[in-house]
Amino acid sequence: MTPARSREVFTAAAESFAELVRLVPESSWQDPGLGDWSVRDLVGRTSRSLITVSTYLQTEARREDVDGPAGYYVAIQEVTAGLGAAAIVERGRRAGRELGADPVGAVDALVARALADLAAVDDPLIEVIGGLGMRLSNYLPTRTFELAVHGLDISRAIGIEHRPPAEVLADAAALAARIGVALGSGPSVLLALTGRTGLPGGFSVV
Repeated sequence: MTPARSREVFTAAAESFAELVRLVPESSWQDPGLGDWSVRDLVGRTSRSLITVSTYLQTEARREDVDGPAGYYVAIQEVTAGLGAAAIVERGRRAGRELGADPVGAVDALVARALADLAAVDDPLIEVIGGLGMRLSNYLPTRTFELAVHGLDISRAIGIEHRPPAEVLADAAALAARIGVALGSGPSVLLALTGRTGLPGGFSVV
């Protein structure tokens, strides 16, 4: 994916996420979201895909450790496994709390900041989670993926039909398939997508 394309699709994903957050009913913020997260927690967790773009743009990596979005998910498996499930849940809860009294306004501000920060750079080599170095244009599709998947999670949690833009869904779905291939599950994913077999219970590429 070209740097221009990765920015374009990420922008569409970020704006769609902000639009979705504006639709969250005032009475639904503490409702169940996903797993142990409330809707607020889930929105906070998703907003980290905006925060990390701005944060990582302040770093500079010395080498390129990860050369593509699928490779990022393979590389961070050990990092996230080391964190533990409880720490990941708490990170989402903390992100939800940090949205403050006006979560809608907070998300709008995060979108505006991330897009402004992107407009000020070309395609730098940044340092992401675990100290891994990768190109911005390879990192952005991972954020588009997170915004798309968690956007659908939020829609389901609040009972509102809200579909990310077609280009966001297409790129996220393609990345999910590439992650599956990179993790050695390519045949299973391809057979399931073409209606030959179903996926095992609990199967996930992330």
